[in-house]
Amino acid sequence: MKRIIQSLLGLGVLVGGAFLVYAWHPEIAKIEPPKPESFAAELVEKGRVLAGAGNCASCHTLKGGPDYAGGRGMHTPFGTLYVTNITPDVETGIGGWSEQAFARALRLGLARDGAHLFPGLPYTSYKNITDADVTALYAYFMTRKPVKMEEPKSTIPFPLNVRLFQAGWKLLFFAPTPMQSDPGKSAEWNRGAYLAEGLGHCTACHTPRNILGAEKTGAAHFSGALVDNWYAPSLKGKGDAALPWSANELYAYLRDGGSPLHGVAGGSMGHVIEGLNRLPDQDIRAMAVYFADLSGNPVDPSAQEVATLMARNGMLPASATAEEKRGEVIFKNSCAGCHYNPPGLPNVLRPELSLNSAVTGPDPTNLLRLTLEGVSIADGLKDAYMHGYAIGLSDANVAAVARYLRRTYGPANEEAHSAWNTLDKSVGALRAVGREHK
Repeated sequence: MKRIIQSLLGLGVLVGGAFLVYAWHPEIAKIEPPKPESFAAELVEKGRVLAGAGNCASCHTLKGGPDYAGGRGMHTPFGTLYVTNITPDVETGIGGWSEQAFARALRLGLARDGAHLFPGLPYTSYKNITDADVTALYAYFMTRKPVKMEEPKSTIPFPLNVRLFQAGWKLLFFAPTPMQSDPGKSAEWNRGAYLAEGLGHCTACHTPRNILGAEKTGAAHFSGALVDNWYAPSLKGKGDAALPWSANELYAYLRDGGSPLHGVAGGSMGHVIEGLNRLPDQDIRAMAVYFADLSGNPVDPSAQEVATLMARNGMLPASATAEEKRGEVIFKNSCAGCHYNPPGLPNVLRPELSLNSAVTGPDPTNLLRLTLEGVSIADGLKDAYMHGYAIGLSDANVAAVARYLRRTYGPANEEAHSAWNTLDKSVGALRAVGREHK
């Protein structure tokens, strides 16, 4: 028995030593911040466009705060992470970081001092960024205005907050090898895959995660997920929409923030669209081609197919509940003036709810939040606006409207959509979320 214990202890020491060797990374020395004029203007501009594609401002800028100075809370099932300052301030930002340190952080999730970063930074996607694009991003951020701003301490509890243990997470879920081009696909498809799977880190929202916070793989890839109190719908097959997303519809949505057959971007996706505005048309088209391929390259629906879906008149069946009937009255009095489309093609500025994934999808979060908070003119499609009903409607009335829309425009089979059975509780929780974001 004594020998067995000694052997196990020895094995434990060896395994522990091997883990420490794997986990340890050297500090990269500080540098004097490079002068902004040392970077070529065209390189900085390229970095600006790429930073938009990566939606960097959305995470690294606190609402109402200085650009890229960090401090924004990122809520996770394990606690709240606070996003870092990436301005070139020497004390609290990345002013003392070399390009090598910057690249290592993006691709390997390692700070300049060698500490492991939490995967709130999507280095699992950023590992795919090319050297040239890293150089451009570095030039852009090192020419921003330096801001001295410390981020608050995270609320991740012990022992999950121990940076060294992040190496164990990486050992389980992170392969640093970048993605390779697919020779069987077109150059356009490969460009779209690079933008979506790399800098765009689209999987961070649209792919569900396991119990340890890692993105699921295989069939779960891009299958839809609830993140930051928004539901990011599935991007595979028909997804959660009443009509499939063709390449043309995807392009219109990603380029302009709205599609007549799918509605208007709002919430988190509105910020993504704002960043994508910097990309040239060919890059947006490439992303549309890539995502359409994930869906089996559906063709644009015919006018007859659209008309058939729009023909649903929103009338409740005789078996409707009292709550659904109340929702119908509220909708007709408060919403139908904008959300009524006469015969013909739907109006992109007045989304046709029978085609909208906020109504047809498996999770009610987006419909409830948009009803409460509305869509500002800064989100999604230019000139699209909807005022919120957080003040005008009670929780019960918002839930009633949602139940009415789901019963009249939602899928016939409700068995798989249990999230719609708890609308009353959901409205109150999401109302509180809306107040936090103001």
